[in-house]
This record gives sequence, structure tokens and C-alpha cells, in this order.
Amino acid sequence: MNGPEFVATLVEEMRALFARLGERQALEGESGGRIEMVTLLQLALQSELEAAELAALWMPATPELDAKMVFARQCGDEMKHYALIQSRLEALGQEATSFDPLATGFGPLYHYLKGLKSTVERIAGGPFAREAIAEVRNAQFIAFCEASGDHETARLYREVIQPDEVLHHRLGREVLERYCTTPELQAAAAAATRATLAIADELSTLAERATGAHPIPAS
Repeated sequence: MNGPEFVATLVEEMRALFARLGERQALEGESGGRIEMVTLLQLALQSELEAAELAALWMPATPELDAKMVFARQCGDEMKHYALIQSRLEALGQEATSFDPLATGFGPLYHYLKGLKSTVERIAGGPFAREAIAEVRNAQFIAFCEASGDHETARLYREVIQPDEVLHHRLGREVLERYCTTPELQAAAAAATRATLAIADELSTLAERATGAHPIPAS
């Protein structure tokens, strides 16, 4: 199959997974899991910073100009999100210097993605899959904010952060459509996509079971 046909199969695979996960997460949320908004936003800071660090790491090591531009755009957007979330935390009474999002180090998904070597693997795991996950989780987080009465945080995600994540995913998809033209490249992209989804799913499940944190925003 050609590049667009191959990527379309990955998109459908992700949609099926997200539909199943969405049902499960909704049930877990209804079972009584609760957490403070400040904690959720602090977790979001770590997610934004990890995404920016990965894009910054990959950009200079990527020879293809179109992929390089995707990473550069993502890095800038994620740091913009970081600053906006930090400002929102300050409005909620949290001092900007009182929280270190990387105090416990980078997470397992970051370490997996950092180890990817080829452009199609990095695009597949990063802008394509990770940002698709962010789109789903952030939609749930927006609904959570609205239900909790925090309409300002909901507005920030709905009007600024979520549109950027949607764009990152779309740009990643377009790069994969152009470059995934051989069985070898398609296999590499599929493996990176599926591993990213699996690690993110496992981390989400563990976090919800351990802390009741639902839903955690992502980037």
C-alpha cells in the first residue's frame, strides 16, 4: 500500500483503541476517583516539558527539512503551553517556583521515544501518536474542568492547547504519508506508534489505580 493508505490504517487502529479506552476511563471516573486541579495541572507541566525536550532533541538530528520544521513548531508550542499552564497555576494560588515538574526525572514514555533513531519512528511516536493521545485525554480533561466549575482552565485547553495538539498530529500524519513508502519504513512507523500507545495506556492505567487521577491532561 502507499503512504496515505498505510497511515489511514494506523489512524483507524488508534481510533478503535481510543474508543475502548474512553469507555473504560469514563467508568473509572464515575467510580469516584478525585484529585485536585492544581495536581492535574502540575502533571500537565511535566507532559509539556517532556514533549518540548523530545522535539528539541530530534530537530537538529533530523535531515529532512519538513520533519525538522514539525519538531521545531512542536517544541515552541509545548513551551508556550508550559508558560500558559504555569500562569494558570499562579492564578490558582500556586507559586511558579514551588514545583519542579522533573523532580522525579523523565517518565518511561519519554525514555522510549528518546531512543527512537529514524525520522519515521520519531514522527510516528511523537507528533503522530503521542499528540493523538493528547487530543483524546485533553478532550476528557476539558469536560472534567467544566464539570468541576473551572471554566477558565477549560477555556485555555479548548481554545489554545487543544488546537495546537490537533495541528501537531496532522503535521505528523502528513510527514508519515510522504515518507512511509516501503514495507520496511511502514513496519518501523507502525511499531513506534503501537509501542507509544501501549506505554501511554499502561501509564494511564497505573496512575488511575494508584492515585485516582482522572483524567490527566497530556501534550
